Amino acid sequence: MGVLAAERIKLTSTRSPWWCSAVIVALGLGLAALFALVVRTSADDPEVGMPALDISTATSGVTGFGVMVLMILAALTVTSEYRFGVIRTTFQAVPNRYAVLLTKAGLVGLYGAALSTLVALGAVAVAKVVGGSEATVALTFDGQWRAVYGIPIYAFLAVVLAVGVGVLVRQSAAAISLIVLWSLLLEPLLSAFGNFGRNVGPFLPFQNINRFLTVTEVGGNWHWGVWGSLLYFIAFVAVVYVAALVYADRRDA
Repeated sequence: MGVLAAERIKLTSTRSPWWCSAVIVALGLGLAALFALVVRTSADDPEVGMPALDISTATSGVTGFGVMVLMILAALTVTSEYRFGVIRTTFQAVPNRYAVLLTKAGLVGLYGAALSTLVALGAVAVAKVVGGSEATVALTFDGQWRAVYGIPIYAFLAVVLAVGVGVLVRQSAAAISLIVLWSLLLEPLLSAFGNFGRNVGPFLPFQNINRFLTVTEVGGNWHWGVWGSLLYFIAFVAVVYVAALVYADRRDA
């Protein structure tokens, strides 16, 4: 309980979590309004085909950029302590390093899961208001529940992954660069090369979790179903995080 209280104080007494939370809210609600406005404008013009609008599209600001900001926040909770030497004091007070890192990932993960869920529900409501009757008809949860309950699962796993990356690299710039480039540049780039991309894509972690969150079927030579994609991402996160725990326990702070 002492470790939990300490991590809670660290999380709530610094500015970065509040700023990151505000950015997540702005991205989630703002992009939902933008997508709904595009759909409404397209519907008013019969010469322009109306783009598809579903729960996955309305919440893409959360699952895309919002979770990315959440991962940056999670990585900073570790790298900032390494940068200023606070982690040494923490490990001296709590010799069990596993307990510290597990508590940190669990606390930030639960916070991220709750925040992303609330913002996602708000994004759907905003999209319905801005999109008008077309959005109201399209944005029903029937058959799209996976895109809703998958968001907190993804947010929690993404935080655990980011904490693991932060422990492994121990530098804020390196951790943020790796997280951003990995999901936003490296995986989409590899998936864009024709047959090579269709064969490699099913083995990329973020491609798998995006497939789980997307209601419509994602193209590619998949070897398992959508739930298999979730399990694949969980296994990947577990490997990175366990490696981080072992690395932190064996190396000096």
